[in-house]
Amino acid sequence: MRRKILLLDTGREWGGGTNSMLELLKRIDRQKFDITCCFYNNYSRGNSETIESILNSIGIPVVFIAQRRQPKWAKITKELLRTLFIFNRSLKKQMIDQVDEKWRVLPNAQQISSILQTGQYDALYMNNQPSTNVEGYHAVQGMPVALIQHCRIEPQMNSALVEMVNERVDAVIAVSHGVNLTLRQSGVDAQRCFTVSNAIDIHQVLPHREEVRERFAYSPDTFIFGSIGSLITRKANHHIFQALGQFKRMHPEAKWKMVVVGSGPEHENLVQLARKENIETNVVFTGFQNNPLDYLAAFDAFILASRSEGLPRVVLEAMLVKTAVIGSNVVGTSELINHNETGLIFEYGDVNQLSVHLAALWQDASLRQRLINTAESRVRECYAIENYVAGVEMILEKSIERRSHV
Repeated sequence: MRRKILLLDTGREWGGGTNSMLELLKRIDRQKFDITCCFYNNYSRGNSETIESILNSIGIPVVFIAQRRQPKWAKITKELLRTLFIFNRSLKKQMIDQVDEKWRVLPNAQQISSILQTGQYDALYMNNQPSTNVEGYHAVQGMPVALIQHCRIEPQMNSALVEMVNERVDAVIAVSHGVNLTLRQSGVDAQRCFTVSNAIDIHQVLPHREEVRERFAYSPDTFIFGSIGSLITRKANHHIFQALGQFKRMHPEAKWKMVVVGSGPEHENLVQLARKENIETNVVFTGFQNNPLDYLAAFDAFILASRSEGLPRVVLEAMLVKTAVIGSNVVGTSELINHNETGLIFEYGDVNQLSVHLAALWQDASLRQRLINTAESRVRECYAIENYVAGVEMILEKSIERRSHV
């Protein structure tokens, strides 16, 4: 019997979690699972692709819950609370969350509950982390529906949220062992936490470095540093620019470019910072691109400086196309990069250490090759997409089976 699953995604933009979800939906066993997606926003990426058009192309139906604008009373109340509790951050967040729950979370929960009841779904499968999926926990109260949370980034948990998770969730799928540990240290019951590592298609046709560099007009004697991702504060591209400023001052003879692939609200700040660091002639902003593997293959070194991650697919992709990787020592990234074995690690925010790593990869071709060889082998051995899909399918099946006997 096919199990009916409603997949909930409350996101506003296309990110790594979206891509991981789509890779799962392309491969999940349709003989076992009948999936419908429920989104709040029909967000888009380059070439006018929307999440709706992509889901339609792979035969997954999607419904949208229209989001109303924040009412004036809620906005005014939240501003007052920010003023009243300016010195009590925890209480301020708690009070603001209560306002958001009243005007946004509970109305959404009612609509999700109605969809679950009308469609007679067996499970609600939520695609993000508990703090952004609270409405799902409310929606299933009193219903014989399995609840599965896919936690794709290091979660932010308070005691009330932990209590809600432990009371109702059947399984929390962590994308890395680090995310799993964070969940358990926050108080989530260990027996509810399962690790299914993010993964990629190791069998796909890969771009050829020389070919894509020629297409992008990257000269053979120019060292290409690169980053790929949304230009948001969490990705900490400003640390990369500061480190590159130091690198340029220490090695004025170096011939290099920094290629920034992505778009987002930090773009203008980064343009100004490049000017301040005197690297504006070295930096290339490409905007969003829908062929990230080509860019990764063209880079000599890929840099991920994020404040937090889950298990970044882009690092796996860089390793697969044999590009050296530098990453910040945060959950997820540090699980993929063994320092001086599969890449180089720096402490988040340590611009000096990052600058030293940039110079090391630029100067030492043998170091790059050693890191590349080890990293590619590890990705092929440990992070095949088939393992990821099978792991999620098993948890979905077992969660639904257990819930049906409650």
